[in-house]
Amino acid sequence: MQYLNEGSHIYYVYILTNKHRNTFYIGVTNNLSIRLQQHLDAIQDKTQSFVSRYSIGYLVYYEKFSWIQLAIEREKELKNRKRERKLQLIASFNSNFEFLNHRFIKK
Repeated sequence: MQYLNEGSHIYYVYILTNKHRNTFYIGVTNNLSIRLQQHLDAIQDKTQSFVSRYSIGYLVYYEKFSWIQLAIEREKELKNRKRERKLQLIASFNSNFEFLNHRFIKK
């Protein structure tokens, strides 16, 4: 019997923000390109959602996981962090707080 040390899928935990970088959204997905586009579409469609209301569609942080259980666990951990710790995490990954959508969405 063969055991796998890693899953065969990639899951992302990600943090999005708005243009002013003052509101955050943390989520998990198995396709970051599609999920980012869904967030941007929600903003354009002006749906009644948190993402649309605060125009949250700019990727500033992400992590990759092979197992969905670990990704969900990490998402919950990040959601429970205080704002200052979230800012520190983003800065450690993306020191200039740049929008990273271009890494996943090609225009």
